[in-house]
Amino acid sequence: MTKEQTAEKTIYFSIIGNTCLALIKWLAGFFGHSYALIADAIESTTDILASIIVLLGLKYANKPADHNHPYGHGRIEPLITFLVVGFLMISATIIAYESIQNIGTPTNCPNLGPLLFLG
Repeated sequence: MTKEQTAEKTIYFSIIGNTCLALIKWLAGFFGHSYALIADAIESTTDILASIIVLLGLKYANKPADHNHPYGHGRIEPLITFLVVGFLMISATIIAYESIQNIGTPTNCPNLGPLLFLG
């Protein structure tokens, strides 16, 4: 297996794992009334989108050389890295902004009723 195939397999595994994590976190946050878990689910969703961007960049970088790109397409990798970092910074800024906006808003305590039956 080549390095590119190993990288693609790892990215697919990351997408599947983060999708499962995002769903579990969102469901737990929604039913548990936890804004922190919902924010964490949003962060996992951004990881999914970042992985998709990396996957697309990897596929483009592996294209063979052509007339317009005589040295190949591998130079797109730094651009993809820049896009992913920018995307994650924007996502983190939005989550931080929303958290600051809602920190002073009183909310009900999370519903812990179902957990009482487990003990």
